[in-house]
Amino acid sequence: MNSQPESGNKAHPVASLSLDLDDKWTYMKTHGDARWSQYPSYLNVVVPRVLRLLDKLSQRITFFIVGQDAEFPRNWRVLSSIAEAGHEIGNHSFHHEPWLHLYSKEDIEKELARAEDAIGNATGRHVVGFRGPGFSISEAVGEVLASRGYRYDASTLPTFLGPLARAYYLMTAKLDKDEKRRRARLFGRLRDGLRPLKPYRWYTAAGPLVEVPVTTMPIVRTPFHLSYIVWLHSHSPHTARLYLDSAVSLCRTAGIAPSFLLHPLDFLGPREAEELAFFPGMNVPLHEKLLLAEEVICQLQNVWQLSPLGDHAAEFAAGAMTASAGTAASNRQLNAGSLRQ
Repeated sequence: MNSQPESGNKAHPVASLSLDLDDKWTYMKTHGDARWSQYPSYLNVVVPRVLRLLDKLSQRITFFIVGQDAEFPRNWRVLSSIAEAGHEIGNHSFHHEPWLHLYSKEDIEKELARAEDAIGNATGRHVVGFRGPGFSISEAVGEVLASRGYRYDASTLPTFLGPLARAYYLMTAKLDKDEKRRRARLFGRLRDGLRPLKPYRWYTAAGPLVEVPVTTMPIVRTPFHLSYIVWLHSHSPHTARLYLDSAVSLCRTAGIAPSFLLHPLDFLGPREAEELAFFPGMNVPLHEKLLLAEEVICQLQNVWQLSPLGDHAAEFAAGAMTASAGTAASNRQLNAGSLRQ
């Protein structure tokens, strides 16, 4: 895929908020915990908790749902409650394997189609947005998304920290040598930090696709999402707030309306998911996490018009179309002037 940044509509800074609804089993699977195959879940705890907070803040967001979870009848009620509350539903793959970028094109088609069917049946919504598990994306994934009519992808994470994240993951995961070798390309490369921070278009063999990157802090390209702020908070609440203020200030200066990311673990206390104690920030008490989540979202609302990702992508697309039309009109005027001379 080739990328080409374009200018969006800067008159109304629409930013976005999204949540990757990774269930407990997905983290256990990635970590190499064999108990994942029993599909343990915390959705009935996390989803109502998140919905209550969003309702309190009058905020709509995008929930990226894993297809496997949507296939379980036990989850249909809680997943449908997300759509009933007015939130956008996105596709987070079916099997939630962060090595999706290594799939063949045929397997990508099957993965997306099965997830679309399961999510549609559970929520009554047709998905038009995608985020790869573990921020996995490839030329083949982008091409399949475009061919299946997706309006946007939100899988890229422009950071230089991918190799460090991979090293930490391989050091802490319970994997044998073959599995570690298989997963040696997870979490991106150093050069991913050079990807654009603003929305842009992928030009795939199947047509264009809007890309809305998960925002990282301008210049240094360190993560700017709630889990990272929670982790900083676990070491120093003052540092976490200073980091948040700095990221917001740099985004405003750079004209970046962020795509801000939430995770289920941002809404779980240490005793509610003891199997995931390895995850950074899981030692933070639940009441502190909930207060922090509310403070962060409120701060973002004070600066930007927070919306679901679909609105963020549509705002960019409309601005890019206006800019293209303006350029075409200018060219016509220039050509007309040349003829008169």
